[in-house]
Amino acid sequence: MGARCSKLSLCWWPSNLKSNLHDSTSDLENGSGDALPGFKEFSLDQLRAATSGFCTENIVSEHGEKAPNVVYRGRLADEDRWIAVKRFNRMAWPDSRQFLEEARAVGQLRSERLVNLIGCCCEGEERLLVAEFMPNETLSKHLFHLYVAFVNLCFDAVDDGDLGENQPMKWAMRLRVALYLAQALEYCSSKGRALYHDLNAYRILFDQDGNPRLSCFGLMKNSRDGKSYSTNLAFTPPEYLRTGRVTLESVVYSFGTLLLDLLSGKHIPPSHALDLIRGKNFLMLMDSCLEGHFSNDDGTELVRLASRCLQYEPRERPNAKSLVVALSPLQKETEVPSYVLMGIPHGTPSSKQTVTLTPLGEASSRLDLTAIHEILENIGYKDDEGIANELSFQMWTDQIQETLNSKKRGDTAFRAKDFVTAIDCYTHFIDGGTMVSPTVFARRCLCYLLSDMPQEALGDAMQAQVISPEWPTAFYLQAAALFSLGMNNDAQETLKDGTNLEAKKHRN
Repeated sequence: MGARCSKLSLCWWPSNLKSNLHDSTSDLENGSGDALPGFKEFSLDQLRAATSGFCTENIVSEHGEKAPNVVYRGRLADEDRWIAVKRFNRMAWPDSRQFLEEARAVGQLRSERLVNLIGCCCEGEERLLVAEFMPNETLSKHLFHLYVAFVNLCFDAVDDGDLGENQPMKWAMRLRVALYLAQALEYCSSKGRALYHDLNAYRILFDQDGNPRLSCFGLMKNSRDGKSYSTNLAFTPPEYLRTGRVTLESVVYSFGTLLLDLLSGKHIPPSHALDLIRGKNFLMLMDSCLEGHFSNDDGTELVRLASRCLQYEPRERPNAKSLVVALSPLQKETEVPSYVLMGIPHGTPSSKQTVTLTPLGEASSRLDLTAIHEILENIGYKDDEGIANELSFQMWTDQIQETLNSKKRGDTAFRAKDFVTAIDCYTHFIDGGTMVSPTVFARRCLCYLLSDMPQEALGDAMQAQVISPEWPTAFYLQAAALFSLGMNNDAQETLKDGTNLEAKKHRN
């Protein structure tokens, strides 16, 4: 996930870390289930609004737009929650019934060790999954990318300032990742969802407390044209190469490759790692950044466990429950929260930027609705330029004049501060459906705010953003609505987004 997302999260997390390290599957289930809404089906319009029209700025998947299935961050304003929305390519799930059955089944799972699935969307050819949003990147990012930066620093290839607060992952945190992942697999197995497709470092994400969680997306059975393993064949379970089927044992094999990642800080092919282990050269396998920070006994135990997971014969591999049993005694610094071990800012951001607001941004931050009205009146409709409104001649002759008259009456009422009439006229214009105007939504949004209807105002501001995704005014009005709803943190973040867009606009 991109750096822009690290500041965002409204999800609930456990506070007592020590007790969580050894929780049973029932404890894990109960802790998360009380805080999350039940699984629901969303409309495409809801998710389009939540992601600002599937704006590229909101893409958080590692490979951006190039990924076959793209993940977006979004915000459900009515539930005060940030979400991750996975949008599949149009051919991924041709059978809508199969997609819904799978999504509903995975959506019943609730655990503190999972990125929980909270909904889906199935309209026409569109297939989307909605999950909790994790603000602190993937294991791949923390383990591999930071390793490269650290190595470059050691060889003076970068300045230490480029590394920032991010240091190679600590040994205690690596052990915790392994345990939490094993607990996630044990929980899924206990609920009859033991098969996990393409388990790798990209599938493990960190919540706002720095705790690792297993993505729910890999629990969905495979779609028609998908692959259960997107990684290099060198990392694929040997039996999968023979049968093409994911089994309980192949999931454990993939867990073994993740143990190698945690041990080495690199993505080492299992065959090479096993050669080192057989030659009793396991220290050559260990991440050099960890030198002096772990005991040989602990390192040997983790290497032995990885070796068992990577056995060629599936029946010789341990199950998820035995993984939890083996990893629990190895845990270190159990009293230290994960965000401390990870070096992740917690609570109020430690490096909050000072934002210089434009007049509209400043008025929105103060909830000065009179000033906002004056600014919108002065701006007029110049920001609607370039918005496509394609109408047939018949539509023009039959409907356009009436629609335009509604807008004119709304503008007159808006200028006269008759906001009730303005709402009625602008609603008639919008419902006519023959023209699209973000400015009309912005004006009706302010009318709603002045009529003490902040929830409706927020909806209009978000709709203006859907029509014009990089229009700062839409963000400023969202911020004003959020302030009215008492959602001050979200309002501040939205103000910042609007200001950044304004700055980008001026640079261009």
